[in-house]
Formats: sequence, C-alpha cells, structure tokens
Amino acid sequence: MTEHRKYNVLFLCTHNSARSILAEAALNQLASDRFVGYSAGSHPGTAPNPYALDLLRSQGISTEGLRSKSWDEFAEDGAPQIDFIFTVCDNAAGEVCPIWPGHPAKAHWGVPDPSTAEGSDDDKRKAFLQAYVQMRKRIELFTNLPFEKLDRIAIQQEMQSIGTSLREKGE
Repeated sequence: MTEHRKYNVLFLCTHNSARSILAEAALNQLASDRFVGYSAGSHPGTAPNPYALDLLRSQGISTEGLRSKSWDEFAEDGAPQIDFIFTVCDNAAGEVCPIWPGHPAKAHWGVPDPSTAEGSDDDKRKAFLQAYVQMRKRIELFTNLPFEKLDRIAIQQEMQSIGTSLREKGE
C-alpha cells in the first residue's frame, strides 16, 4: 500500500451514536493529514449521544458535522471509497454488512458500550472516557503502522492484532 493519498476509514457500530462517533472524531483529530474518518451504523439513532459530544468537546475535538448515519450511505454510488473498516461493537461485527466497493481491509475492535452505563452522570462520563481512551490507543497504533512497508494481508493482520492485543491487556 504505497499510495500517497489520504486513506478513508469507516467505524461501524449499531446505532452510530457513541463509540463509532468517538472513533471518527478521534481519527480526524489525530491524523487528518493522512486519514479521513467516517462512522455509520446498521440501525442508526437519531443523533450522537450527548455524553459523546460533551467528551469530545472536553478533549478539544470539534463536533461539527457529526451525525448518526446509516452504513448504507457508504455503499452508494458517489460515496467515498473506504480503505479500512473497523467494527467497534460486537453486534455490528456479527451483522451482514453491505458489499463495500474496493474490498476494504476489515477488523473488529470491540469496545464496551458506554451508552449502557448506569449510575450518576459522573459514572456515565467515566464510561464514555474509558471507551474514548480505548479507541484512541487503537487509533494511534493503527495510524503509526508502516503502511508503505506492508502488503494488504499484513495490514489486515496488524489491524486485527491491535484490537485483540489491547482487549487481552484489558485496555
């Protein structure tokens, strides 16, 4: 993969309101010079979770343009060609996805759903922060891969390994 264009990355979750939104915004903040992050859901909600938006703002990350959207938007004519797809919830990983043009590399990076956190507002904010930190660590590892030195199969293996190794470490 020696192309010198920005890579398009799609983060998928069922409702596209929390984890995938956090990942999209984090990638665009961390590596917008090399990647364009998108997010979508199989059954999108009506809007991003307010806790997710508050967390992003607290991290100095713009929330402008973030919205819950269907993954069907990315399988339509005229949609950006996606290079990499990450499912970030176990439900989306098990669903039948659309056929993606260009056959992007895929990996599952399961993260517990912060929107199901119970308790006080502080407890919920902590759950969102924990999900964000997990996603950010994985995104940092992904964006630091030596893409120019790896073939498609090696990249796919590295992508999956990032999600698996951090999960095993409890991160």
